[in-house]
Amino acid sequence: MKNLHFLWLLCIFLIASCVPPKFAARIGGNYATIAGDDTDNFDGKIGLNIGGYAEFNVADRFSVQPEVFYSQQGTKYSDSDGFDGKINLDYINVPVMGKFYVSDGFFLEAGPQIGFLVSAKDKFDSPISGEDDIKEFIKNTDFSGNVGAGYQFESGLNIGARFSYGFSNINDFEDTENFSNNNCLFSLLFGWRF
Repeated sequence: MKNLHFLWLLCIFLIASCVPPKFAARIGGNYATIAGDDTDNFDGKIGLNIGGYAEFNVADRFSVQPEVFYSQQGTKYSDSDGFDGKINLDYINVPVMGKFYVSDGFFLEAGPQIGFLVSAKDKFDSPISGEDDIKEFIKNTDFSGNVGAGYQFESGLNIGARFSYGFSNINDFEDTENFSNNNCLFSLLFGWRF
């Protein structure tokens, strides 16, 4: 975890020493699930992400891109007792991506991310319907790593795909030191750079 904090500080230092940024807005879709212990009955769920970023050119083909976006995550589940539902986890995610332009427009990216939990709900559908607030059982912050690729068009439009894997245990239950779950997320992203 200390290495992630160091990497984050290094990214912020690089950003501060760069030329003025190019700003962009972004919207996309998520395919999210929760991995780790006791997740055999979990399936992916679809959600939304929306936000913006600033791209700082550091070198000819390399830039640093801090972002802020709202992200719907979680998982679907179906357990042996016949309960079906969704765990809806909403985050404000703040990644700092290193972006390398392989050729004109085409880029690869990677970087750390911190997520701040906004809400956590267990919405169950059958055999009864209802919703429980489970925020007290989920940690308020989530540390992840991201990798992705995309294409930046000259018009300003950009498209991309990104995979995010959680490094931290999101559980905040008592007496669960040996029980760990983490967020997994695949995103399709559509943006417009001004």
